[in-house]
Amino acid sequence: MPHPYDESKPTLVLVNSFTTSSELYQAQYRNKQLTDAMNLIAIELLGHGQTRTKSEQFTYWDTAIMNVQVLEALGIKGKIFVLGTSQGGWITVRMALVAPDKITGIIPLGTSMDYESERTRKLGCWDGYEACTGPINEWTTNDKTTDFEPDQDYCDFLIDIGFGKDCPKETRDFWRKTIKSNYKGDDGRRRARMAAINLRERDGLHGRLFDIRCPVLWLHGTSDAVYSVANAEQEIKLFVNSPDARLVTVKDGQHFLSYSHSNEVDQHLIDFVGKYSK
Repeated sequence: MPHPYDESKPTLVLVNSFTTSSELYQAQYRNKQLTDAMNLIAIELLGHGQTRTKSEQFTYWDTAIMNVQVLEALGIKGKIFVLGTSQGGWITVRMALVAPDKITGIIPLGTSMDYESERTRKLGCWDGYEACTGPINEWTTNDKTTDFEPDQDYCDFLIDIGFGKDCPKETRDFWRKTIKSNYKGDDGRRRARMAAINLRERDGLHGRLFDIRCPVLWLHGTSDAVYSVANAEQEIKLFVNSPDARLVTVKDGQHFLSYSHSNEVDQHLIDFVGKYSK
């Protein structure tokens, strides 16, 4: 949390994308207009950042349940919203499903509600199964890998599809260093492997979207290299019981939309949270 918890404000939970960490939302932490309007709390998924668990096995559902437990442990009450980027987007839905009495609204960014399906690929989404299989195979071994760190090719691949191939050098340097630091050593390899398995082999949510009954604001960049606007246009229609399910596209927005177009995203957040926290 960039500032102490203020129970008079609504709270926005921030959920990061694949093998990134809470630093993904640095621009939001720095936006005084945003932090004046709401509490911000970033919770890193299982297998990500500084989050640790004794079990080597975990799923996205486990992260959703853990996030709700974190909010309860911290005594966070009142109006709670959840924003998530890419995999964080389907965590927002899972949190609203497991704790519908606690989650007031969700804001998925640059995401998909499907598994890595042929349907999404035909709509212009990436081939996530193929993208994840190489790293999974490379990171699967019975040997101790005390000197492990993700190689530069992996870091640059993630940076290119998330922040954009033309992102500033300081952004690339920061995330190369951060990804390597977060996943160093044998424990880092095991967490990265399980995170990639979760991404490749996750369950889809189409059948469950009927049960989402809170407002949904889906923000999606037109230059998203991973999940397409065409897919988002189909899937927003599946939130049939949400009182307000809207897709907003952001021109030239990257996959990590809160980074590439932070001003636009932040203003949408202020408007959406302000509307539904009254």
